[in-house]
Amino acid sequence: MSVDVGRSDLRALAALITGAVLIGLAPIFVRLSDVGLTATGFWRMALALPLLGVLMLRETGGIKIKPGIGWLLLAGVFFTGDLVFWHQSIHLSSVANATLMTNLAPVFVALASFLIFGERFRPAFIAGIALALVGAVVLMSGSMKLGAHNLLGDLLACISAVFYAGYILGVSRARQRYGAMEVMFWSTLSSAVLLCIVGNVQGDSFWPQSAHGWWVLIGLALLSHVAGQGLIAWALAHLSAAFSAVGLLVQPVAAAAFAWLILAEPFGTLQALGGAIVLAGIVTCRVAMPRATET
Repeated sequence: MSVDVGRSDLRALAALITGAVLIGLAPIFVRLSDVGLTATGFWRMALALPLLGVLMLRETGGIKIKPGIGWLLLAGVFFTGDLVFWHQSIHLSSVANATLMTNLAPVFVALASFLIFGERFRPAFIAGIALALVGAVVLMSGSMKLGAHNLLGDLLACISAVFYAGYILGVSRARQRYGAMEVMFWSTLSSAVLLCIVGNVQGDSFWPQSAHGWWVLIGLALLSHVAGQGLIAWALAHLSAAFSAVGLLVQPVAAAAFAWLILAEPFGTLQALGGAIVLAGIVTCRVAMPRATET
């Protein structure tokens, strides 16, 4: 079918960008969390579940199991892998390296869309992906650290990118049959269960040490997950997975800006230039989408 990104999809594009900005807060919350790395991911899911359950029931009027639920649960599995590997990469490498490597996801989404689902892309779309990735490199270049001591963390971040690509594709496919809040609830539930198991196996500290620790986790759950990922899940019913993955490169731009505002990390001319290049790449991809096709 044709992928049409016209005026009717402007709301979806706005939702995608807003969601990407909100998930840009996630690295800040992870940095401020006083529980284990995987436990932080668990609380992100667990604290989001009650509100997601209410929103799902409001959306559907009840719990309805339909064909395609496997995509919902698989999305949760992929998101679990994304969080586990990404959080570990932050610990073993620099935040900049981990964020950059994880945001290679658009490349893997485009490859999977082409190889598995037969989606075709205009050369301008591929150029837009490359431009956006160059922007991400420029954005993070001031704080990137290269060397053998970061190699394992960088590798884990690349694995995280593969899992995040799987999550985007899973949600995109699930949204063909399920509403946004249904997708969010079931994928979050499966992810919460898996993160609880993995965190206990790793021996993570699960309980926050202060009220501040709880507020950090609540902010992560409500802002980055319910609001951020919820908006992205809604947008994925209206935009292709490949374009959405490129649009999500707004996340490192937002993360750098939030780190500047909240953590007083540097944000200068180089970061602004990188952000502008990322946005130029996204615009290039959007212009190229009307003549792209997927089957």
